[in-house]
Amino acid sequence: MSLPPGFLDELRSRVSMAQVAGRKLIWDMRKSQQGKGDMWAPCPFHQEKTASFHVDDRKGYYYCFGCHAKGDAISFVRETENVGFMEAVEILAAEAGMPMPARDPQAAAKADRRTQLSEVAEQAVQFFRLNLKTAAAAEARAYLVRRGLSEEAQARWEIGFAPDGWQHLWDHLRGKGVAEDLILDAGLAKPSRKEGGRPYDVFRNRIMFPIRDARGRAIAFGGRAMDPEDGAKYLNSPETELFDKSRVLFNHARAREAAGKSSPLIVAEGYMDVIALSEAGFAGAVAPLGTAVTEPQLELLWRISPEPVFALDGDRAGLQAGQRVVDLALPLITAGKSMRFCILPEKQDPDDVIRAGGAEAMATLLDQAKPMVELLWQRETAGKVFDSPERKAALGKALRQAVAKITDPTIKQHYGQEVKTRLDALFGYGPSKGRSGPAGPWRKRGQEGPTQTTRSSALVTADRDDLLQESVILATLCAHPGLIAEFESDLLDHRFGTEAFARMAARLASMMPDPDAPEISLEGTSCAQTLEAILSERHVTISPSLRPGCDPEVARMTVAEGFAKLAARTGWQREMEDAIEDFASVADEDLTWRLGQAAEAREAAGRISQTDTTEYDIADNGARISRDERNALDNLLNGISFAKGRSNGG
Repeated sequence: MSLPPGFLDELRSRVSMAQVAGRKLIWDMRKSQQGKGDMWAPCPFHQEKTASFHVDDRKGYYYCFGCHAKGDAISFVRETENVGFMEAVEILAAEAGMPMPARDPQAAAKADRRTQLSEVAEQAVQFFRLNLKTAAAAEARAYLVRRGLSEEAQARWEIGFAPDGWQHLWDHLRGKGVAEDLILDAGLAKPSRKEGGRPYDVFRNRIMFPIRDARGRAIAFGGRAMDPEDGAKYLNSPETELFDKSRVLFNHARAREAAGKSSPLIVAEGYMDVIALSEAGFAGAVAPLGTAVTEPQLELLWRISPEPVFALDGDRAGLQAGQRVVDLALPLITAGKSMRFCILPEKQDPDDVIRAGGAEAMATLLDQAKPMVELLWQRETAGKVFDSPERKAALGKALRQAVAKITDPTIKQHYGQEVKTRLDALFGYGPSKGRSGPAGPWRKRGQEGPTQTTRSSALVTADRDDLLQESVILATLCAHPGLIAEFESDLLDHRFGTEAFARMAARLASMMPDPDAPEISLEGTSCAQTLEAILSERHVTISPSLRPGCDPEVARMTVAEGFAKLAARTGWQREMEDAIEDFASVADEDLTWRLGQAAEAREAAGRISQTDTTEYDIADNGARISRDERNALDNLLNGISFAKGRSNGG
């Protein structure tokens, strides 16, 4: 419906932002200045202990300095109550004593229809509740007792029973004067396929669980079959004008309230799991309704909590369900939108865990919940052997493809770094073999490092060429920002030689400017100083890609070739570092001289390879290295062999 001009302004002027927010918050009175309408509290939209949520009551706005949520009283009600725009307006208008404008007749009829269907569903709730007390429901009551649900718990969850028969609910509602079309449209009965046949009840001989929306209105049901021969153990209402199961969470309203009081948001498999968790003190429990988690349900979860915890069965099916959630979530995650996974013992659900070890056992498992990246890693590595270059390459490719789904550039960068760290550790390229680790490539089994002469040799400083190449790449991308999108993955995947370069690469990847932009601005950032230092280097400024009027294609080729050469040299360095470790215990001045000769050969090879006629070999560890680098490495290995022979008395 449309609102007359000025209505919303009048509404905002009548309601107090502080009063509206105060219903959901506990103000930090040490930080707040009530007389000035300057109020502070922990944010209701993300988990925190400090008061970073600010309300300016005079201007009627709120802003969180932690998660950056912002808006007015209407948006606050929408977010905290999970209602639509017009429903939020109606709630605030009622509080302010403002009558709502006359609604469009068609919209009013639709809203009235939904209200009528919900009222019919409420009548069905009461019918099922009464039938749970009958003799016909004795077996259902016994089942609930075996599941540990007292009469009080059954009442809290409004659990009922649908008697065995074709028209018990239909006859009851028709006897109350409910129109046939309302019963059918509420999903409580289906028309008969027999000519002249009467409609029949959807739920028969089942324990019934009411499903309510975020505002607590009955909209559907879930039923557990009492007959073991029934084809569907659990059955939900059909989709109706009220009920879309892909957009509903069981126990949504209660869980949202509990999460607002710092209870963890737990996503379980079904109704009984949610009830068991809630009765054990984990009130922030929800469940999807018989289907895999959907994107709308993920958004609902993130509106309740920035990091819901999925409780998964420890069997294969449970893990597969978790991995499907990971695939769904990867393109959607941002800072403040993630999840964790609680892996339960095999063949146990939350109820089993709580029965065996109490709430403490469940709390311990929740505390051990794993991040998303752990499930991603487990899927690609569990039960697999990576004993060949091909298998290693396949693993890297699969992980890169998964990370590529992430759209948030900052999150993508962190995932890329985490995956790279895990791959290095798995394949033996950990800190003891990387150039950036605090111990460097020299440490092995507690041995001391090389002599000062060796440390200052050309071999140790050989990665200067990499830094020069990286300088040209970064400067070229700053001068030709339209290329950044094409080389985004290279910027995030390459391990730059200095922290300053790494920060600058991440900054460029996150900016992703307009491809037609003539230049890129880094003013006001630490990267500006890095760029200034890069451009002060003569070898950078003479690069063809940085000359005025440079053809963009020349710039593109410069960056592409630069990354290709860095990738080739990275493989050479890893094999070189492996070899270095092998002679750490026999290094002497004679060997140092030989290493210097090998390094000089490598540098000469690097100068020769400035032309694009490089021939490549495959190193022992599967990396691609140039023929010239291969020769330099052979000289190094000969030096190692000679030194070992001397140390053994040869």
